[in-house]
Amino acid sequence: MRRSVSPNSTARRLGVLSRSSGRDADDLKLVDLHARIRACTKCVAAGYLERARPIVAGSIRDRIAIVGQAPGAVELTTGQPFSGRSGAELRRWLAEAGIDEDHLPYRTAITKCFPGKSPTGSGDRRPSPAEIALCRPWLDEELALLRPRVILLLGGLAIDRFWGRVPLESAVGRARLKDGVTYIPLPHPSGASRWLNDPVHRALLRKGLAHLRRTARALDRQARGRTMRVPRQTEAALPFRVALPKSANGRR
Repeated sequence: MRRSVSPNSTARRLGVLSRSSGRDADDLKLVDLHARIRACTKCVAAGYLERARPIVAGSIRDRIAIVGQAPGAVELTTGQPFSGRSGAELRRWLAEAGIDEDHLPYRTAITKCFPGKSPTGSGDRRPSPAEIALCRPWLDEELALLRPRVILLLGGLAIDRFWGRVPLESAVGRARLKDGVTYIPLPHPSGASRWLNDPVHRALLRKGLAHLRRTARALDRQARGRTMRVPRQTEAALPFRVALPKSANGRR
């Protein structure tokens, strides 16, 4: 005997297929956008850079986006954002917030090319307002297509753009919900920054990472795509675990 199919059941299946095909279409759009970003030579044509090597990485399914300042010298070799020492530090921060290597968020920056070393010899050169303006449409297009639920703002340039021009200590440790997006400012993880030498500032970083952990857990509970791993003993309903950092004695 043929089993009858309810209209509601059919509608649900069609809805799933529609969402799936929509994601596939957006995935193709993001692949095309990344290709166009990597082919960009605007700053070379304008005389700001000698060579262009735009760098960006991530999936259309990422619900969290990281916006940094600009790629560093190491990224020129790897072709991946946050590959150097600042990337290693960022991964430690993400692990503290419960996000492991298998669930790295979307990674982009205010400008997409390595700007060169600072004339002072300390760290990388800060991109100029003109370079930022040339690169801004790419970031706008990325975020419009990705529609992230959380945006991590790493460092002063990203905070200036999305939060406002304020001292780091007035932004880090806080979170702001705007138009359905949670913005979480963090200091830049670059080793050239001395901001985190202050214990008060390190406490603000911990508060910011706590905001990230809570927000990422909420995303996981909404089943919109995994963003982090949660220990089984605290979230038994989720079939994956957080990668816990080792303690001083080598145990997890």
